[in-house]
Amino acid sequence: MRVLGEDPSTDSVKVMVESDEDLWHLYNIIEEGDLVTASTTRREEKSADKLRAEKMEKKRMTLGIRIQKIEFSEEDLRLKLLGVIETGPQDIGQHHTLIFENGDSLTIQKKRWRTTQLERVRRAVSDSKKPRIIFVSLDQDEATVAVLRQFGLKEVTTIRSGRSGKQYEERPSVDGYHGEIHSKLKFLMEPNMPLVLLGPGFEKEDLAEDLKKIDPELYKKIYVYHTGQSGMVGINELMKAGMGADVLRESSVGAELEAVDQLMTAIAKDGLGTYGPNEVMNAALSGAVDKLLILDSKVREQDLDDMVRAVESQKGTVIIVSSQHDGGKQLAALGGIGAILRYRI
Repeated sequence: MRVLGEDPSTDSVKVMVESDEDLWHLYNIIEEGDLVTASTTRREEKSADKLRAEKMEKKRMTLGIRIQKIEFSEEDLRLKLLGVIETGPQDIGQHHTLIFENGDSLTIQKKRWRTTQLERVRRAVSDSKKPRIIFVSLDQDEATVAVLRQFGLKEVTTIRSGRSGKQYEERPSVDGYHGEIHSKLKFLMEPNMPLVLLGPGFEKEDLAEDLKKIDPELYKKIYVYHTGQSGMVGINELMKAGMGADVLRESSVGAELEAVDQLMTAIAKDGLGTYGPNEVMNAALSGAVDKLLILDSKVREQDLDDMVRAVESQKGTVIIVSSQHDGGKQLAALGGIGAILRYRI
């Protein structure tokens, strides 16, 4: 995400969507009651000689919409904002829907920006500079390709080798199984994007060699890890076990998963973890919170700025955890708010 401008006099921020992940950030920033202004298309107003709406062409214009409903689609990666037109050249008071994709810009005006929302903007700008991570989790029979986005892990496709039996024990050709994996990866990979290969056996090592032969520049950041299983189960095994931590920590999801794992360990073993809004707030006010973990849905639903400020004033760290991955689901089971403590209270 890129911040194009800020106007403190109107409490408005103008941003540009630069990646799919930015739409997820905006979903967590924008709330009902905000005024969002953007370029959109709408049919021209009826005139005396134009009675049939279907005959009128759509015209591009800038409209300000008072938001009533927010929708984010993870499947087609689009953000929809529904509301009432408040500013613009026509149709004031009527309903309109804004749809945002990569490359679009918009101005968000709030009655008051919460600390967590401003932090989310800063995080979106920072995260846009970090590469996504591509996973290939494979064995001799099939390979699962997945993308680690800033809001969670997304399975892209599964490729079957078509090999079986002793006749296929020899090393596969680059044009076969591994060639097909490359044909899927080349549309996902970008310069300097990390590629993590994992799974049981030696298929991952063979694939790494072949990919470097096919395109050394595209596949110059390959990381290979052993896991007990392949598929999505293997990827989750890798992430939960902390293997590849140096690679995963570069992503928001990796840092969030690591923090949730630390919280669960602190709660279960040494009493240096707590959860629940009242318990965490008491710990924050006493200066005991080292890391505060808040589920993103809680940030959308509640104003938690007092808790955040109490933690940050004592040099604690605040981590907003996505509800879209396993770590977020674990935190949700604890009520959506947890804290790793400096000392027992």
